[in-house]
Amino acid sequence: MIKKHLYYLLLAIIITSCSTNPYKSTEKVYDKQLKTLENQITTKEAQPIPSVSPVVIDTTYAQQLGIVKDTLSKTGSTILLNGINTEWIGTVNFNLRKPSFIIIHHTAQDSVQQTINTFTKTKTQVSAHYVISENGKVVQMLNDYLRAWHAGASTWGKNTDLNSSSIGIELDNNGFKPFTEAQISSLVALLTKLKKDYNIPTQNILGHADIAPGRKQDPSALFPWKTLAEKGFGIWPDEILEEAPFDFKIEQGLRIIGYNTKNLSAAIMAFKLHYIQTDTTATLDRKTIDTIYSIYKKQLQ
Repeated sequence: MIKKHLYYLLLAIIITSCSTNPYKSTEKVYDKQLKTLENQITTKEAQPIPSVSPVVIDTTYAQQLGIVKDTLSKTGSTILLNGINTEWIGTVNFNLRKPSFIIIHHTAQDSVQQTINTFTKTKTQVSAHYVISENGKVVQMLNDYLRAWHAGASTWGKNTDLNSSSIGIELDNNGFKPFTEAQISSLVALLTKLKKDYNIPTQNILGHADIAPGRKQDPSALFPWKTLAEKGFGIWPDEILEEAPFDFKIEQGLRIIGYNTKNLSAAIMAFKLHYIQTDTTATLDRKTIDTIYSIYKKQLQ
């Protein structure tokens, strides 16, 4: 009798193990789409960046160079804290994440090569998607869809993880000298491509100092934010400032723009670094208040 029960048990196990996987067809679709995306993010061919009207006099744009190879993989079963194993069933509806911000930095280093060395060493734990040299050469170091480590601890509005939603661009500049025309021309050409590719809102092109007040100062007060805004990358205050209403709440205005105001003085300085530049102190004079009001109104449009 025991032998008979063992026989039926063994037979049931064999039948179960040989049964058809009901998700076999969708798993094939998943694998195919995964392979397509993997190919998409591992291509390393140089891509031309578009020609745009010159920023000043330079109209020569470098090609983007190669990207670091990245791969995608399937996820297996995971054991949860309560002992339950998750089951893997691949969906057929997915794509890569889309960036919605661009964050501009200066490298604060001595050369493009030094920056590349920094970004290719594990111990540094820092990276960016693009590096632009003084002569306008553009080096791409990570696919746009992947998460670089350039923003660090940062916030903009309710977004507390800018690394996950942004593209980081580093400009070869030590923070104390003007940016070159060739460099800004290539930046404008690159921004033209990225803004179109990912439909990035104009007001979502920011500096590292904007998203990390008090902690970061890049790009410096020498960065031509006004020129970029005139090209459609970022916003700029009105030429003739409207006087802010008597009851205009400055801190609330800065928060609505996007600034973290936990350290209000740092937020004011970061704002002035971007939008005033000739004065980057925490002083709230009439011009500063009216400039905040001007950007506040544009942010609401």
